[in-house]
Amino acid sequence: MPEGSCLCGEIRFRVSGPLLPVVGCHCVQCRKTSGHYWAATATRRELLEISGTPKWYESTPGIKRGFCGRCGSSLFWDDGGDLVSIAPGGLDEGEPPAMVGHIFCASKGSYYEVADGLPQAAASDEEILKRGRTWRLP
Repeated sequence: MPEGSCLCGEIRFRVSGPLLPVVGCHCVQCRKTSGHYWAATATRRELLEISGTPKWYESTPGIKRGFCGRCGSSLFWDDGGDLVSIAPGGLDEGEPPAMVGHIFCASKGSYYEVADGLPQAAASDEEILKRGRTWRLP
């Protein structure tokens, strides 16, 4: 079972099932919350167990970002749907599933290039998001 935490360990999480492949998001909100760009895996809501009490910030109506109020680690992105996105860098050990693409590249920072050869989209892109949801979750 994948497990993870924030930097200080106050927030811990466990996923009782598989994680989806990683998608990178380069939108302004993700860049500001993460300090670069946000990479996220995801799992079904009912498979995610969180211990500790994350702080939640509603960055857009209906969309919340979860982080540790003590150390500031960005951990979750939640639009209220079936899936909850998780920062793969918060995993304690092992590797998350591979990255499958990048979205909102038109908003990326001017100081870097996205040059990993993965599919890129200027905005949100259903094809890339589908690649990130290729595994069937229980």
